[in-house]
Amino acid sequence: MSSRKIGVVGSLVWDEIHGRDPTTPVVEEWGGIAYALGGFDAALPEDWEIVPLIKVGRDLAPQAERFLQSIAQRRAGSRFIEVPAPNNRVVLRYQSRERRCERMAGGVPPWTWDELGPMVRDLDAIYLNFISGFELSVGTAAALRAAFAGPIYGDLHSLLFGMGIDGLRNLQPLPDAASWYRCFDFIQVNEDEMGQLSPDPLSLASEMLVAGVEALFVTLGERGAVYVGKGKGERGKRVDGEAVVRTARLESPPVEVLDPTGCGDVFGATVFARLLAGGSIEAAVVAGNLAAARNATFRGATGLARHLRGALVTP
Repeated sequence: MSSRKIGVVGSLVWDEIHGRDPTTPVVEEWGGIAYALGGFDAALPEDWEIVPLIKVGRDLAPQAERFLQSIAQRRAGSRFIEVPAPNNRVVLRYQSRERRCERMAGGVPPWTWDELGPMVRDLDAIYLNFISGFELSVGTAAALRAAFAGPIYGDLHSLLFGMGIDGLRNLQPLPDAASWYRCFDFIQVNEDEMGQLSPDPLSLASEMLVAGVEALFVTLGERGAVYVGKGKGERGKRVDGEAVVRTARLESPPVEVLDPTGCGDVFGATVFARLLAGGSIEAAVVAGNLAAARNATFRGATGLARHLRGALVTP
């Protein structure tokens, strides 16, 4: 039996992290989609392969290739797309354990449909995480939705962030939000991002479900996550002609937080992996919370999959 394939779209970012631990110096390491790749590598069933759909700047291409080679379930022969531009780099300054400011630089261009379309034809699922917010336009996302019959998971994240001329990222409303909703089967945001989309969470969830979204996931940091979804995660499940809508907040297990970077990415990758394996929405969120909590006890994305699986990883 041939393996099924999940395409992972996002930006591989070189992070410079300040203040994550006041007792340690500035840390530089891979971030961005690297955390989601680690999450998938740990959580996907063995009959799934990871196909990274990632553009990387030429200045960091050799280092990126070495990192991607460490992904155990990466599809043999697949690789990122090298572009003649500086890779995206982000300076993160933590103001508290969960609050930070970001400043981004780099020139990695977005995907066009002409580029992306041929690469998704043999995929079975797609995970799209807006790390930079510029991975693709709403038009390309709509073309992807129209052409791709499999499930698409969207972590909207940096779609809700503008960028000043100095690279500083700030939350802002999402133009044409309803058009974005129609592009995904599953949507993830955090609490702050949800507040930019609507002051009324239930109305927002209703709007997304009407647009065709199967489930909305809202991460709440140490308080866990909320989901609003149709039925138990089965597409089109109905009772007496109406879709069953379920919602709950599921708590995250308490841990001694070492580093919160990437927790939302690990959460989303784990949730989608469990859904693809046939799990219910609630079981997937429980697994996502556990994986995000375990991620918080580890620094960086290198070796993350082994740590999430429970192995001892030395720095």
